[in-house]
Amino acid sequence: MSTFLIEPGAKLANRYRLDHVVSETGGATRWKATDETLARPVAVWTFADGFPRTSEVVRAARATSRVPDARVTQVFDADDTSPVPYVVEEWVIGSSLAELLQQGPMEPERAAGLVAEAAEAIAAAHANGLHHLCLSPGKLMWSSGGAVKVTGIGVDAALLGSNVPQPGAVDAQGLGNLLYAALTGYWPGGPQSGLPGAPQGPMGPYPPGQLRQGISEQLATITTRAALPQLAGQMVPGPPISTPAEFCAALAEVPRLIPLPVAPAEAVPPPEPGTSRRTGEFDTTTGPRRSARNGSTAARSSGSRPPANSRMEQRTSRDRGTSTKRLLIGAVAVLLFAGVVAGAWTLGTNLRSGAEEEADPTADETEDAVDSAELEVLTIAGSDGFDPLGDGSEHGANAGLAHDGDPSTQWNTEGYRDPMGTEKAGVGLLIDLGSAKEVHELDLLTPEKDFGMQIRVGDDISATEPAALDSALPVAWEGSVNGSETVRLEESVTGQYVVVWFTDLPMDGDRYRGSVNEVEVRGL
Repeated sequence: MSTFLIEPGAKLANRYRLDHVVSETGGATRWKATDETLARPVAVWTFADGFPRTSEVVRAARATSRVPDARVTQVFDADDTSPVPYVVEEWVIGSSLAELLQQGPMEPERAAGLVAEAAEAIAAAHANGLHHLCLSPGKLMWSSGGAVKVTGIGVDAALLGSNVPQPGAVDAQGLGNLLYAALTGYWPGGPQSGLPGAPQGPMGPYPPGQLRQGISEQLATITTRAALPQLAGQMVPGPPISTPAEFCAALAEVPRLIPLPVAPAEAVPPPEPGTSRRTGEFDTTTGPRRSARNGSTAARSSGSRPPANSRMEQRTSRDRGTSTKRLLIGAVAVLLFAGVVAGAWTLGTNLRSGAEEEADPTADETEDAVDSAELEVLTIAGSDGFDPLGDGSEHGANAGLAHDGDPSTQWNTEGYRDPMGTEKAGVGLLIDLGSAKEVHELDLLTPEKDFGMQIRVGDDISATEPAALDSALPVAWEGSVNGSETVRLEESVTGQYVVVWFTDLPMDGDRYRGSVNEVEVRGL
C-alpha cells in the first residue's frame, strides 16, 4: 500500500503539482494541476488504493493519446507502475455546452456545427476501438483557442467500468442528446449539468420541433432519430441512428456554422492584432484572412483595403504636379553638378582602397565557414506543443516525433479554419534545451509547403498575452520555410527554450496545419 499522501500541493513524478480537486468518481479523483516543467495547467486523475480499474483507465488513456483527431482531449502522461498511478490530460480552457446554453438555445445552424465537430471526434475514437458512453453537456467544450474539444473519451468508460453490448448506439444517442440540448435548452434524459429535463409527452420527451420554432424538418428528424430512437419510424421517418459514423453522415447534409453565436450586430471595434476575439464570426464575402509572412504581427492584414482617393483629391494632386515640374527641372540641374563632384571623389577613394579589398576576397566566406564548423548540435532535453494564446494543447504528446531522427514521422499542430491571425496570432513547437544555450542556427525539415515562421528564443514560457510573449520569447528570425531549410539567426541568442512559431499555415486537407518532420538546433 502506498504511503504517499494525495492532497493539494503533492507532486507526482517530480513534475505535476496537484492544486485542487475538480471531481471524484468512486475512488478516482480528477485534479486541476500544474505541470511545473512546462509551466502549464493540466488535468490529473489519481486513484485510491484498491480502486479496481486503475490499469484499465491507464490503458484507455494511452489508447486515447493515439487517436489522430485534434478534437479529442490530449493525454500527456499515464503511469500505473509508480507508487501513485496517474493519468495526465490537457486542461481545456473554455466554455462547456452547459455554460453556452445558460444564455438560451443556440441557433440551429450553429448547434449543428458544434455537435457535428463532436460527432467526428467520437467517430474517430470508435475507429480506434474507443468509446465515450458518458456524453453530457459538460463533456463538450468550446475552447478559448477557438476549437471544439470532447473530454473523457476512453477514460470515462474505463472509470465507470462500462461494458455495453452496443457502444455505438450509446454514443450515437449521446450525440443526439447533445444536439437536442443545443437546439432546445433541455436535456432529454432528465435534468443534467444544470439543464432542465425535457417536457414529457405520452411517448417520452417531445421531439425538438415541437419545443422550438425555426428548426428545419431535416435537422429535427436527425435529432429525434438519434436522441429519441423510440420515436424513429413513428413520429419521424427513418430508422434510429445507431453509430457516430451514421450521425456524421446524416449531419453532413445539414447547413451548419462555427458553433459560437455571433454577438448582436452593432459597431464593434476591430480586435488587436494577434488576439482571438473574432472567434465565431463569419465573413461570407471574403476568404480566410492570411497573415503577413515576413512582417511583424502588428502588420497582419485585416482583410480590408483603404479606399481610393476621391476625384477631387486626384484633381488637386494633378494641379500640384504641374506647379512643381518647374522646380524639378532646376533641382535636376543642381543634382547633376553634385553628381559629377561626388563621382570624382568616389573614383579616387576606390583607387586607393582597391588593393586592400583584393588582398583576400574570400575572407568573409572563410570566417563564416569557421564559425559554422565550431557550432555543436545542442541536446534537446524535452519538447511540447506550444499554444500560450489558446488552450495550451497542440499535440504535445507527439512533439518528440519532430526530433526522433526519423524524417518519415512528424509533429503536427491542431487543424484550424484560418491560416493564423484570426483565431490566434500563432502556435508552435517548444524545444527545451535543458539550460540556457547560445543558439546560432536550426536545421528544419517540413513538408514541401510554405510555412510562415518565426524562431523565438528565451527563458520564460509562462506568457499568455501577445505583448508578454514577445518580451519573454523575442523573435530571433522570421521568414518562410518550405521543405529542408537551414535557418541562420542574424545574431546568436541565448536562452533555454527555442520555439518554432508558425504565423502562417498552409492548407492540409480541410484544415490549416503546421508540421515539423525534424528539427536540429546548433549553437555553443
